[in-house]
Amino acid sequence: MDSNDRSPGDGLGRFVARLDRWLAPIERAFNLVAALFIFGLMLIGVAQVLGRKILNMPVFGYIDLIEISMAAFAFLGIAWCERLGGHVRMDLVLGRIRGRTRWLAEIFGTLVAMFVIAVLAYYGFTHFLRAYELGDSTIDAEYPIWPSKLVVPLAFGLLWLRLLVHLLGYARLFANPRTEPVAVPMIAKMDDIVRQEIKEVVGEEAPSAGGTDRA
Repeated sequence: MDSNDRSPGDGLGRFVARLDRWLAPIERAFNLVAALFIFGLMLIGVAQVLGRKILNMPVFGYIDLIEISMAAFAFLGIAWCERLGGHVRMDLVLGRIRGRTRWLAEIFGTLVAMFVIAVLAYYGFTHFLRAYELGDSTIDAEYPIWPSKLVVPLAFGLLWLRLLVHLLGYARLFANPRTEPVAVPMIAKMDDIVRQEIKEVVGEEAPSAGGTDRA
């Protein structure tokens, strides 16, 4: 569960919220492109099966297309997933920590993640430059590989900016733990998750965890 739609009253909170709103459309666009790649590969897969079985005309360079498209749907949606807190988190410890200690742990984890992502983005960009300068291509159909390799530093660069927004949000909470969380993923309780899922399915407010009313 995230807190990206809050309306903070303090200056830093408003600044973090503005950064969050500025990044959100870009992350959504990247995620949409990833979804379109998955849909396109599904159509190409259908064409491959039908063409091979019925017309004896398989799609030229089908394996190569799969190879160069994997980076798009594997990485383009990663920043959007981070914004929603949809990634896998080990909350066994963090879920039991309160106050500044928890936000300090979040800051430390975010700094480590930013360092790792920065290294991956840098070397991903150097691999892209090498592929572009050498004219690297796939083995069979000889499709150029550099567009696929460019996806990696772009996606990681956007993820790094999202982590920076999280870092500012955690720093704000560390300075004042009583303030409203903004632009940071929050640990959702199981009861809240269940009630939200029931609300989405039924379209009504879910009953509280205390039980149902009796006549």
